Amino acid sequence: MNLKRVVVTGLGAVTPIGNTVPEFWNNAIAGMSGAAPITNFDTDAIKTKIKFACEVKGFDLDRYIDRKEARKMDRYTHYSVASAVQAIEDSGLDMEKEDLERIGVIIGFGMGGVGSFVEGIETITEQAKRGQELKVTPFFVPRILGSIAAGQISIMYNLKGPNYTTSSACASGTHAIIDAVNMLRLGRADVIVTGGAEAAVCACGICGFGVMHALSTRNDSPATASRPMSASRDGFVMGEGGGVLILEEYEHAKARGAKIYAEVAGWGATADAYHMTAPEPEGNGAMRVMREALADAKLEPADIDYINMHGTSTPLGDIVECKAIKDLFGDEAYRINLSSTKSMTGHLLAGAGAIEAIATVLAVHNDIIPPTINHEEGDDDPEIDYRMNFTFNKAQRRTVRAALSNTFGFGGHNSCIIFKKFKD
Repeated sequence: MNLKRVVVTGLGAVTPIGNTVPEFWNNAIAGMSGAAPITNFDTDAIKTKIKFACEVKGFDLDRYIDRKEARKMDRYTHYSVASAVQAIEDSGLDMEKEDLERIGVIIGFGMGGVGSFVEGIETITEQAKRGQELKVTPFFVPRILGSIAAGQISIMYNLKGPNYTTSSACASGTHAIIDAVNMLRLGRADVIVTGGAEAAVCACGICGFGVMHALSTRNDSPATASRPMSASRDGFVMGEGGGVLILEEYEHAKARGAKIYAEVAGWGATADAYHMTAPEPEGNGAMRVMREALADAKLEPADIDYINMHGTSTPLGDIVECKAIKDLFGDEAYRINLSSTKSMTGHLLAGAGAIEAIATVLAVHNDIIPPTINHEEGDDDPEIDYRMNFTFNKAQRRTVRAALSNTFGFGGHNSCIIFKKFKD
């Protein structure tokens, strides 16, 4: 089968370290931490005493959504829509000139409208205590639906192509991008608006992950709490926000004179089939997903210059991913730059794959590797081989011919996407 080429023509992001792509990228290159004390809710009553996260800060919702309409949506949808608006503007697409039946939207979600769900339950619980009639806002159901973000974006722009969501925990954003790539390769669409978002910095989200001992408890120093590949790591830092990429069939992009950031080279998807929350200890699923992506891209380990690691800063996860990279890439693991942007953004769950895909695309486009921050001299884990080329604490300039982005989710979901320099 003669598959069509797929290119990246637009980017949009709302993140804990910047509410636009230029802000996000500049702060990532500068090594900024997005972690700080939580402002979304009162943390005093939380049993696990976790009081910090990577929240979105200074977000101007009015720039993207009418206030009346915004009240009908969860923050998850706000971040999705805002990222999509940015990406579409960045792409230069003129919707009046496009066949809107050939433009689709695929957005990944994990916990979706969890904040709105909790709000609704709290409202009903209070009403029941007072013996009142039970009722919620008529927008309760649309606010909590994970699929609604894709729907809202399509409604805003009258996009009538493929429209749905993917949900595979922390791998959701990357799986959404993979589905978009397949639609375009097969000629089922000309353009797909794709990515992922999450808004789980709420009492329920922090409590839930906290009691699982998945979150860092470094309340005394939030900015240094996310420290992937360091011996003193003690869990991930919850993040929120979203990212969207405009993926486009190459001939379509060429015909309209679009700027092209990078080309999508290949993808992989596997399962650990091991445990509900823990990674398979030998890293077999993680290794195979990268191997599949290389095969799909028709690339060799020697062709890869950068890996944006899943790198959550959890005790088991980082070790397993390092092992998988070393097993697959061998001596090339000592040459390929490795970094985890989660050290700065925290873990956006379903949004992680989207903003990390953006970081990977920009690394290829700009020939700059964003760093893993917070690694201190001597803070080495004996189970990690530090001869591997970790990009600690400072961004590095180098030619990036091709780069891959890893995302792994609870349930053993593994996804990987490779971007390469665009050549006409």
